[in-house]
Amino acid sequence: MILIAGGTGFIGQVLARYLLDMEIPVRLLVRPSKKTPRLITGKKLDIAVASLQDERSLRAAFTDVDVLIHLVSDERRGAKANFAGVDIQGTQALVRAARQSRVKQIIYLSHLGSDKGSAFAMLKTKSICEAAIQNSQVPYTIIRSGVVFGPNDQFTSSIARLIKRSAGLVFIPGDGRTLIQPIWVDDLAACIHWTLGNPRAVNQIISLGGGEYLTIQQVVEDIMAATGRKRLLIPLGPVYLRTLALIIEQFMGQIPISINWLDYLASNRTCSVDTLPRVFGIIPSRFSNQLGYLKGK
Repeated sequence: MILIAGGTGFIGQVLARYLLDMEIPVRLLVRPSKKTPRLITGKKLDIAVASLQDERSLRAAFTDVDVLIHLVSDERRGAKANFAGVDIQGTQALVRAARQSRVKQIIYLSHLGSDKGSAFAMLKTKSICEAAIQNSQVPYTIIRSGVVFGPNDQFTSSIARLIKRSAGLVFIPGDGRTLIQPIWVDDLAACIHWTLGNPRAVNQIISLGGGEYLTIQQVVEDIMAATGRKRLLIPLGPVYLRTLALIIEQFMGQIPISINWLDYLASNRTCSVDTLPRVFGIIPSRFSNQLGYLKGK
């Protein structure tokens, strides 16, 4: 049994469906909530309702589990993200439960740029969580991924909303030449599937991204083309753009693209461009070819 923590999110839903299509039994860890969680339909799916703060219910969720796939993060909440409570303490709770339940493998989704010395909270937090997993005494695989894109994501969809709401112009960080390496969500799901029980993945940190390096300007231009909206792109220093976003978030409560993504885009986030075909045997999807889901947004 595969337990996916964070399985109701964008990546988790795609991954769960991918594994179920492979006839791999999947259980989603769902936190108690008055809201109905977003679940995939048409598939036989196990659900475990448990809080990361409730060790008893968490241990019950791990019954008969062989592999934990850990996708939990509060990063989507921007400046309001509770990294200490959700990411770090949540990871510690999952690690304890996995160890006590004799789980055979923990797979953790991190970010390119994860670094305990990072000035950015999201990337520093990822590094702390990585260390907790590495010290867990449970075999692990850590995947440091480039920005993941696909329908209902927090990246391309946010930029599309920003373009839609803008009055003829869009600010981009720095000179727009920062490089990123977007990876199609289905390609990421295939990579995670490859790591399941794979001896080559045991106790490894794997950095992966899509098959092309793109500047922020190229990404925004591709999204404008996909949405059919043209805007003037205005470079703005990352510090000024972040300050502006913080002010907007404080007064409006929500902004189209989170502070954490602005931090992520402050410098190049890339790795070897041939990792997918060389290691996983996957021909990576091209960014511009997969943006049809943004049409009309």
